[in-house]
Amino acid sequence: MIEIIVADITTLQIDAIVNAANNSLLGGGGVDGAIHRAAGLELIQTTSKLGGCPTGEAKITPGFNLPAKWIIHTVGPVWKGGNNKEDELLENAYRNSLELALSNGIKTIAFPSISTGIYGFPKERACNIATKQFKLFEERFQTITSCCFSDIDAEIYKRQYD
Repeated sequence: MIEIIVADITTLQIDAIVNAANNSLLGGGGVDGAIHRAAGLELIQTTSKLGGCPTGEAKITPGFNLPAKWIIHTVGPVWKGGNNKEDELLENAYRNSLELALSNGIKTIAFPSISTGIYGFPKERACNIATKQFKLFEERFQTITSCCFSDIDAEIYKRQYD
């Protein structure tokens, strides 16, 4: 099942949440900063030992102080106009996160809208990429959740399923 909600991803009681991280995995702004603050100091102590993460790849850590058991950290691309493999890299970020979740026995997972904040990826375009990946993996999960920042973002996701 695929669901679309407007919520604070750090409060979700599910198997895993996805962190829209930067390459260092050491925290930042937006959802990344919120996840790091909510998870506690153990998260940065753990991510500092992972050696960063290339754009489009994914790594996993415990959720520490979060209700979610796991955090999957993925790095989406910075939007540079659409001619620098941004679509491919964003698709990889979603697909690699889903594959990593499956390999760790995760059945319920929530995603923010990766790369659409400070990285500037156009929301409609990013949503199209995300939902295509969700549909490909839907049968292998109990729930894949699009955890949106606002009602406007949720409407963009809902239009993809109409």
